[in-house]
Amino acid sequence: MGRLSHFAAVALLAASAWAGDQPPAQKAQTAPGARTAAPASPARPVAPRPSDKQLEAIIRAKFAKSKISADKFTVRVQGGVATIEGKTDVIQHKGTATRMARTAGAVAVNNHVQIGDAAKQKAAGNLDEGRRRVQIKRGDARSEPRQDATSNTAQTQKKTQ
Repeated sequence: MGRLSHFAAVALLAASAWAGDQPPAQKAQTAPGARTAAPASPARPVAPRPSDKQLEAIIRAKFAKSKISADKFTVRVQGGVATIEGKTDVIQHKGTATRMARTAGAVAVNNHVQIGDAAKQKAAGNLDEGRRRVQIKRGDARSEPRQDATSNTAQTQKKTQ
């Protein structure tokens, strides 16, 4: 079937399904000369979901292999939903725990990890400090001029002479 006729057939099917009283799936089957599409198969086979105990063991193993093992989070899984509890002094460990549980196969994650006061104060200090030098965009003005800018140009001029 040519490209133009393919688009025409699709447009005809859409128009007839919209105008008619039958559902689009039935219209597609009754249209004269229309091809019926095979049901879409998944790109890869779907693996059976692990049991709650297996999923809990997988998540605990992932935590043990990573840097967040020092925080000793507790994990419970019920109905494929992982619940993580504990306390940390590194803000990023909370998000990391959620990602690890999801990649292990959890359907959803309830993250009840509490952030320590020291970590909250450190984050607040970083926000008060403003954007770091590396984070400044090229067109943005700098907060303070460079101290060594004049000395560098003077040194390069001496070297070229």
